Amino acid sequence: MKAFVLVQISLSLGILTGCVGYVAGPTNGLSAGAQSVRVEFFKNETLEPRLVVAVNRALKRNLQQDGTYTLETQGNADLVVTGELTEFLRSGVSYTPGDSLSVKDYSMSLTAHIKVTRPGTGEVVYEGDITGNSTVRVGNDLTAGQRQAVPIIADHLARQATSFIVDGKWPEAAAATP
Repeated sequence: MKAFVLVQISLSLGILTGCVGYVAGPTNGLSAGAQSVRVEFFKNETLEPRLVVAVNRALKRNLQQDGTYTLETQGNADLVVTGELTEFLRSGVSYTPGDSLSVKDYSMSLTAHIKVTRPGTGEVVYEGDITGNSTVRVGNDLTAGQRQAVPIIADHLARQATSFIVDGKWPEAAAATP
């Protein structure tokens, strides 16, 4: 019986102290929705069509789901996100046994250069390259496999971009840190 009570106390303490580092809401010090962000359509410097639409849709969706910033579609916003898709790579990962030219799985990656600015001052608050990637089994139809992979790649890129936009090292935060 004594062991049972000790186990219960240990579990209770573990549960109570397990959530000490948890932060509810935005993690960058702002209150949710206090500032707004507008996402401009990215330029497509790759040879693949329709990538911009997938990236734009995924980035807006991820910013809305995060909730730190309200999403502005037009007009004034506290932050403006612009960028360009710079590279779309497709490389074979696995091949059909006995046929070294027939690719079964491709690794696809999309790199974007994003820039976050304050429109009033023109201050660049974040700038950098972000890559989204995925592995896709193409079977006999590379086009269909790529069409299925593009939203996944765009979402991976958008999740990383949202993380940098929301939690990235802003100039004020970097200057204040000793």
